[in-house]
Amino acid sequence: MGGTRAVGLLALGSFAMGTDAYAMAGLLPGIGADLGVSVSLAGQSVTAFTLCYALAAPFLSAALARRGTRTVVVSALVVFVLANAGTALAGSYPVLLGTRALAGAAAGLFTPAAATAAVALVPPERRGRALGLVLGGMSAGTVLGVPLGLLVAAGAGWRAALWLITGLGVLALLGTAVALPPVRGAAAPSPRDRFAALARPRVAVVVAVTFTQTVASLGLYTYLEPVLHRTADVGSAVPYLWVWGIGGVCGSLLAGTLVDRTGRPALLSVALLGTLGGALALLPWTGSVPGLVLLPLLLWGAVGWAFVVPQQHRLLAGEGPGKRSGEGAGEAGSGAAAVGLNSSATYLGGAVGSALGGLALAHGLDARWLPLPAAAVALAGVLLHLVAVPALARRAARTAPGTKDHDDGTGGADATAAGSPERNAP
Repeated sequence: MGGTRAVGLLALGSFAMGTDAYAMAGLLPGIGADLGVSVSLAGQSVTAFTLCYALAAPFLSAALARRGTRTVVVSALVVFVLANAGTALAGSYPVLLGTRALAGAAAGLFTPAAATAAVALVPPERRGRALGLVLGGMSAGTVLGVPLGLLVAAGAGWRAALWLITGLGVLALLGTAVALPPVRGAAAPSPRDRFAALARPRVAVVVAVTFTQTVASLGLYTYLEPVLHRTADVGSAVPYLWVWGIGGVCGSLLAGTLVDRTGRPALLSVALLGTLGGALALLPWTGSVPGLVLLPLLLWGAVGWAFVVPQQHRLLAGEGPGKRSGEGAGEAGSGAAAVGLNSSATYLGGAVGSALGGLALAHGLDARWLPLPAAAVALAGVLLHLVAVPALARRAARTAPGTKDHDDGTGGADATAAGSPERNAP
């Protein structure tokens, strides 16, 4: 029971991280008005969070690995609590950026350490459920935590929402400090391992496609409230964020089943990315019919969150498309490094998307049309996949005669090992 309780507390920490990462999108107008900056400038606080998350995962996790997983988890929660309290007290824009960067670094350090601890705390037959619970806390934060934070902000201001997140962090900190025993898990992949994984073309293609997806999806999400206001004259974004988050949870739950049943994770990835591009492209024209905007929002949330499952499956099963026979097979460390690199690309893409979206708004682009460039980036990812995957498959076929590759643009060569894990920490 002790292990189960500790896993639940780690999930609470992930819930706080997810709420913190996604609630800011709905708080930007209030933050901008309070600190005297535009919404586009306020949006750079999201860029600071996601950029530092992307950098913290590879560098801080490797640097602090010798400290022990328990020490890393507790330390990350301490920094997270202090950073969010600092954001709630921020009286200037530079302080806001600094505290958001610190919160992002803490989240990037906490997530992989919490996943490692969860796996080490339970018997082997329960590890999948423990890992799913901890990582599911992040998506649950978008469904429950984000609307709750926005409701608090509507009644008491954006700073109250940050105090709520700080309180969640305090609960997780106190609980893990008392209940989490010393645990020993697998060492985090070093930055050198991750960059070495990027040098392999088949990994680079998967990671590059992930990057385009998150530039489009997470980058646009940052400015969802002004987009909804201009598109459908929405007053409060809370119900719409509920719909987006519910779609995300459904997509996350269904994606693993689809991968197992089809055995074609690459085909699923490109289908999800194409669907994302279509949903985003439809957004600007949904305002004329009441409630119609909910449809692309639901679809966007579902495919956006589902996308990570087949991508990670591809990297764990064979490190991407066109894998040569025997190359990288059985190298758990290289697979973990590739997945870690993919997770860093996720948050780096969110940072770049937030920055580009803010730049576009600052230069006069109507928020109603912001989904169109985001859709274009998503469809560019589809094109990259359709061009690069067959080329890698053909090269693999030439260098490994007798290997049966699927040269159909869907990356069938990497659709193996259906029983491989589908969720993993950054």
